[in-house]
Amino acid sequence: MNLSWPTRISLRVVALGYLFVLLVSPLIIILLRTFEKGIGAFIDSITTPAAISAFQLSMIIVAIVVPLNVIFGIFTALALVRGKFPGRTLVQGIVDLPFAVSPVVVGVALILLWGVHGWFGGLEGAGFKVIFGLPGMVLATIFVTLPFVVREVEPVLHEIGDDQEQAAATLGATRWQTFWRITLPAIRWGLTYGVVLTVARALGEFGAVIMVSSAQPGKSQTLTLLVHGRYINDHNTFGAYSAATLLMALALITLLLMTLLERKRGTK
Repeated sequence: MNLSWPTRISLRVVALGYLFVLLVSPLIIILLRTFEKGIGAFIDSITTPAAISAFQLSMIIVAIVVPLNVIFGIFTALALVRGKFPGRTLVQGIVDLPFAVSPVVVGVALILLWGVHGWFGGLEGAGFKVIFGLPGMVLATIFVTLPFVVREVEPVLHEIGDDQEQAAATLGATRWQTFWRITLPAIRWGLTYGVVLTVARALGEFGAVIMVSSAQPGKSQTLTLLVHGRYINDHNTFGAYSAATLLMALALITLLLMTLLERKRGTK
């Protein structure tokens, strides 16, 4: 469809204005509020014991969730693309379930399963605390980030086909050798992109995590919960803006990695 020059300009102005109002202007406001007292006050705010603990806990959750989702994502994608089994469509739907279910509902479901009076509540009596502890936060984050690696690796597997894998098997390679030398190198960019998306979602998750966390500073408070706690409970707006800026910086780094990986993948 050929559009006139004024129409193209108008569409661009509308699109840029829409993005500015919804995305750019809130970020500018946060940055202005964060640094209105100077860089020193910002550094002091993000280096408090509570902020350091929240940052460390967020990194711990990411360090646990990403490897588990990588293993699950690769083998699930292989099963969906290479395998033919009953219930394959059901598995496809389950993989996409986190996109459709509210994170708050996920948190409530975990409480019903792992809470004191839940189906697996007996574990807490044995000294293994899931809800309001790190295990519950990890489970919630795993659920909401589950689809990313699968959905990034799956189309790559469709694209490369299985000719090289069959050739390797014909030459006597084991399945493990075929996976490490043929399949994994072929899916590396899709896998890397899925990992970056998983990290970004894990860092920013709030709804599911707050349901299964006690949100106590220094114990079970992630960066997103720190922002919420400072703003709502402590009425410390400057501290909330500072924590939000730290979280935004991590998100920006993740976005830059995504962009670089996408460009590098496009040159391959």
